[in-house]
Amino acid sequence: MTPRGSVAASALTRAIEGPARVGAAPPTIGDEWTRPIASSARFFSSTRARLAAPALNADGTDPLARNIGISAHIDSGKTTLTERILFYTGRISAIHEVRGKDGVGAKMDSMELEREKGITIQSAATYCKWKDSNINIIDTPGHVDFTIEVERALRVLDGAILVLCSVGGVQSQSITVDRQMRRYKVPRLCFINKCDRTGADPFKVLKQVQDKLRLNAAAVQVPIGLEENHAGVVDLVKMKAITFHGPNGNDIKIEEIPGDMASLVAEKRKALVEAVAEVDEELGEVFLMGEDPTAEQLAAAIRRATIARDFAPVFMGSAFKNKGVQLLLDGVVDYLPAPNEVQNEALDLSNNEEQVTLTSDPSAPLVGLAFKLEEGKFGQLTYLRIYQGTIAKGGSIVNTSNRKKLKVPRLVRMHSEEMEDVQSAKAGEIVALFGVDCKSGDTFTDGKSNVAMTSMKVPEPVMSLAVAPKTRGEAAQFSKALSRFQREDPTFKVHNDEESGQTIISGMGELHLDIYVERMKREYGCEVDVGEPRVNYRECITQRAEFDYLHKKQSGGSGQYGRVVGYVEPLEEGNSDVVFENGIIGNAIAPAYILACDKGFKEAAQTGQLIGHPVEGVRVVLTDGASHAVDSSEMAFKLAALAAFRQVYERAAPKILEPIMSVEITVPTEFQGTVIGNINRRKGTIKDSTSEGDDVIVTADVPLKNMFGYSTELRSMTQGKGEFTMEYTGHATVTRDVQEELMAEYGKTRKQAKD
Repeated sequence: MTPRGSVAASALTRAIEGPARVGAAPPTIGDEWTRPIASSARFFSSTRARLAAPALNADGTDPLARNIGISAHIDSGKTTLTERILFYTGRISAIHEVRGKDGVGAKMDSMELEREKGITIQSAATYCKWKDSNINIIDTPGHVDFTIEVERALRVLDGAILVLCSVGGVQSQSITVDRQMRRYKVPRLCFINKCDRTGADPFKVLKQVQDKLRLNAAAVQVPIGLEENHAGVVDLVKMKAITFHGPNGNDIKIEEIPGDMASLVAEKRKALVEAVAEVDEELGEVFLMGEDPTAEQLAAAIRRATIARDFAPVFMGSAFKNKGVQLLLDGVVDYLPAPNEVQNEALDLSNNEEQVTLTSDPSAPLVGLAFKLEEGKFGQLTYLRIYQGTIAKGGSIVNTSNRKKLKVPRLVRMHSEEMEDVQSAKAGEIVALFGVDCKSGDTFTDGKSNVAMTSMKVPEPVMSLAVAPKTRGEAAQFSKALSRFQREDPTFKVHNDEESGQTIISGMGELHLDIYVERMKREYGCEVDVGEPRVNYRECITQRAEFDYLHKKQSGGSGQYGRVVGYVEPLEEGNSDVVFENGIIGNAIAPAYILACDKGFKEAAQTGQLIGHPVEGVRVVLTDGASHAVDSSEMAFKLAALAAFRQVYERAAPKILEPIMSVEITVPTEFQGTVIGNINRRKGTIKDSTSEGDDVIVTADVPLKNMFGYSTELRSMTQGKGEFTMEYTGHATVTRDVQEELMAEYGKTRKQAKD
C-alpha cells in the first residue's frame, strides 16, 4: 500500500496525457473539438475509449477507481450536482430537479419524505463510470440534524467534494463538514456552485474558504460571466476557455481565452501556481527558477498536494444550469486518490488492539466496515466498504464484534434505491449486503484475522421528546419502528423514563426527531402522540471535594462492608468524560474490588442530584479504603462508591450545563434589527453580523431551550423571507436563576411521581 500523499506514476500519466482531456491541445484543432455533440460523456471520452483499458496496479487494484462523497451546507445544490453527475456519466437518462415540477424529484432522494421536503435525509449510494474510472458516490445530507450521515460517509471515503454556494459562501454546516473531513483525513475538491444566481461572487467565497476554513485553496478555473451571463469557465491548468450549450449542457466548445479576460486569468493562474508551489517541492523548484510550469507539471503538482491534504483545488460552475460539472468529474479523476493511495489502519484484537496497516491487495484476508444500515423493501441492507481482500456471494464472513460467522446470501451495488447484483467485490469497493444482522460500525473479516476498524465518532443527542402510540393496537408497530431506527442511526436513542413510564426518543434537533415521528406514520402506519420537547442537560462539579464513606450492613449471615476514601475534582474544560483513578498505595482495598468501585462511581454519575441528568467532566480518585475478610464483596464496594459520590456531590459545587447552539440567520436587511432584538430576548450572544447583497447574515450562540418554536416566529417576523440553521457547539453553565428554576421543576416532578 502506498502512503497517503504519494502518486502512482502510471495513473498520473493516464490522468493528464489523454488526448481527449478538456483543454488539452490535440494534435490538430479540428471540428471534433468545437462542434455541438449529443453526449458530453461521449465527447469527453471519445478518443480515450479507443485506448487500451488501464492496467491494474501490482496489488490488483484499479488505479482509476474513486470513492467520493459530496457534502455541503443545506441548499448549496449538492443533490442537484449529483443528479447532473449521474446524467453525464450515463447512469440516468433524464434530469429531475430536487423540487421539480414533474413531481419525480432527484434520483438520489429516494425517500418520499426527502422528495417532499427537498432535503436529503439519508446518504444515498451509487456508482458511475467517467472515462476509465469507476466512481462510487455518497450523496450526504446538508441539514445539521443529519450530521451522523455525513460522518459515516466520510469515514469510508478516499476523497470528497465540498459544495459551496457562490452567494451564501462558507456557512455553519460548511465549517462542520470541513471539520469532519479533517478528522477523517479526507482530501477534498471545492466546487463553488450557483454561479448563475444573482449576487454570485465566487472569489469572495474562495477568500472565505481560505480565511474561515483555513485551507490552502486556489481556483483552478475562472468563471466566464456570472449571474444570468454565466456561460462556462477558463481552465487555469490547460489555459483554455470551455463553454456549455444546449438544454442539458451537452454541447461543449473549447476555445482560446477571451481577450477581455486575459488579465484576470493571468492573475488567478499566478495565484494557483504560487499556492501549489508553497506545498509541493517539485513545483516549488520550477517556480523558484522563474519558469512557467507546463500543464502536465501543474496538474501533477495539484494532484500530489491534494492527496497530501496540503491543497484544495477550487472548481466553479452551476449544476442547475448544467455548466462545469463535466470538468469537476475530470477533477475527481485527476486530483483525488485511488483506494490504494490512502493508508488505512485497523486494530488487532488478538494483540492488545495494536494498530495494523491494511493493504489493498484483493488476495489478502478480508476486512470490511459496515458503515450504514437501511431497511429496504427486500429487508435490511448493510452498506460495506471493503478495505482489504475480497468478499464473494455465497462466501462466509465473521462479525468481529460478536465472532458470529455469516454467509453472504446476496451482494449488490446500489444506485439510490435500485440495485445491481454482483458476484464479488474487492478492496476499495463499496457494496451492500442483504440479510446480515449487525450494527453500524461493525467490522467483518473472513475469519483469517481478528481486527476491527476504529469506530466512528457519534455525537450525543441534544434534545428529547416523549412519544407514545395513539392506540394500543399500534404498539407492536411502534416498537418495531423504534428498534429499526436505533439500528440504522446511532444518534437516535430510545429509553423509558423510570419515573413517568414514558418512552423518550432523543436526537440531534427538532427536525431530526420530527422526521422519525413522520416516518413512523408513513412507513409503519403508526400515529404518535408527541410531548413537549426536552433539553438534554448535563451536570458538572466546579471544585475539588473529599469523601470518606463506609458502607456497612449486617442482617444475619455474611454482611456487607466496604470503605472508600478519596476525592472528586473537575476535569479540564472541554473534557466531558467521567474518569476513575486508583491512587491507593498498597492493598487497603483488594484489587478484585477496585473494578467494582469504578462501576459504582460511574453509575452514580449517570444521574446527577440537581435535576437527574448525567454528570460529566469529573475525575474520581481513590486514595484509601478498608475491607473486611468476610463481609466485603464486589457489591459492597459498588454500593459504597455509589453512596460516596452522592455524599460528596453537593460539596463539589455542582452546576447545570445546557446545550448551546450556533445559530446562523439569513434575512433581508430591513429585518436585521428585529431579528437581533429577538435573539437578545432569547438570551443569545451575537457573534457576527455580515451583509451579503440585500441580505444580512447574523450568527449567534443561543441556549437550545430558547430556540423551540423559532422557525415559526422567524417566518412571522420576516414575512416568510428569513432562513436559519443551527448546530450544537457544546454545553455551558446556566445562570443561577435558571438553575434554581430547573431544580424546583425537577423536585416538583419527582414529588408528583411519588404521589
